Amino acid sequence: MAAGETAGLEGVLETDRLLLRPWRVAEAAVQRELWFERDPRVPPHRRIDAAGHPTVAELEQAIRAGRSSAGLLAVERKATGDVIGYCGLIDDGRRFEGEPELVFELLRRTWGRGYATEAAMAVVEWARSAGYGRLWATVWEWNTASRRVLEKLGFTKAGREQVDAVHGSSLVTTRRL
Repeated sequence: MAAGETAGLEGVLETDRLLLRPWRVAEAAVQRELWFERDPRVPPHRRIDAAGHPTVAELEQAIRAGRSSAGLLAVERKATGDVIGYCGLIDDGRRFEGEPELVFELLRRTWGRGYATEAAMAVVEWARSAGYGRLWATVWEWNTASRRVLEKLGFTKAGREQVDAVHGSSLVTTRRL
């Protein structure tokens, strides 16, 4: 697998309340909203820049090309049909060869309802059935909600990386499957 590729997640995963499926070009505005909502402590390259990039058009192109979060699965609520974020696995080759990283991000208006845990559990179960032996995830030390999701999923702290004084530390967590 080339660095930065998604780790085999294709098609649809289903939970009681959610569908995890490929992004549609028409949903680029949801991705832009995720970029817009990011905490100011997130490094600038992961937030909308002063010139307004990425634009909806740029995100539409990324979805067409299968790049960035476009390669991760959209999280859709079954009851309403709206997309509320993404969840999936990436393998960027930075840490553990052949052990992908679990990633998720949901729109703020949907936080606190268990969607992140539900979506991430579906991805973890898929990874187990696909034969992966271990997953890892990084999380900002200040991001208590995402840390709780990872704890519920059985991830444990494996280390810490100091990013800088402004953005803080990133915790590295792992989970055996």
